[in-house]
Amino acid sequence: MIKNTGIGLRHQHLQQVIDEEPDIGWFEVHSENFFYDNFATYQLEQIADKYPLSLHGVGLSLGSVDALNQQHLQNLKNAIARFKPDLVSDHLSWSSIDNHYLNDLLPLPYTQESLNNFTDKVKQTQDFLGRQILIENPSSYLCFKASTIPEWEFFAALPSLSGCGLLLDVNNIFVSCFNHNYQAHDYLNSIDIDDVLEIHLAGYTEKILEKGKILIDDHSKRVSKEVWDLYQTVLSKIGNKPTLVEWDSDIPDLSILLNEAQKAQGYLSER
Repeated sequence: MIKNTGIGLRHQHLQQVIDEEPDIGWFEVHSENFFYDNFATYQLEQIADKYPLSLHGVGLSLGSVDALNQQHLQNLKNAIARFKPDLVSDHLSWSSIDNHYLNDLLPLPYTQESLNNFTDKVKQTQDFLGRQILIENPSSYLCFKASTIPEWEFFAALPSLSGCGLLLDVNNIFVSCFNHNYQAHDYLNSIDIDDVLEIHLAGYTEKILEKGKILIDDHSKRVSKEVWDLYQTVLSKIGNKPTLVEWDSDIPDLSILLNEAQKAQGYLSER
């Protein structure tokens, strides 16, 4: 069972984890990286024998108006059967149109039509997999003029409409609030604490544009002080939840990731 803190596990650390068996609660991997037989999947099987796992996807494209990709669903179902993860998740986003796939997690217009489409896709996915999935709140850099529902209300409505759980990414909240002048307390006040089954932490990069500064959710740095502060606020609101530290660009030594997870564990242990 997943509890306490974990880290996002990337290929360059697989063998080190096998050899050293670090003191960490759990690991999360990107689902799509382990769909096919290779040495990495063999390594992950060894790790799964000793640690709880979570599969975190980027390719379901649940917000697209396209039909779900049945081969992708089958690949995910096979990976679930193979690695037996405690949690399976994907994003509040879309990344395909007319069977053309984009290498990004794109934002949705927050409308009733979009909400109906998204929740239908989540229900279809859960029916196919035979289990609940979690949906992660987005980081975004633009908004649709057509939106009629605040992002936090759209996100908070998903569990009651589809039966999914929520993956609350604290860095994404901070990034989106900065970029769009949202308020973090609106997010936290909208969410049913029982729906949150996992928390993510990560670092961001600042970028200066012609019209000012934006924050980029690139997972390339340590968790910022501002996000640690927001994380403590989140914990005070929703209590102790399994927490993951992500680092996907400029990936450091495993020891640095473990240190970040240890810091998160310190905050968790206070609850």
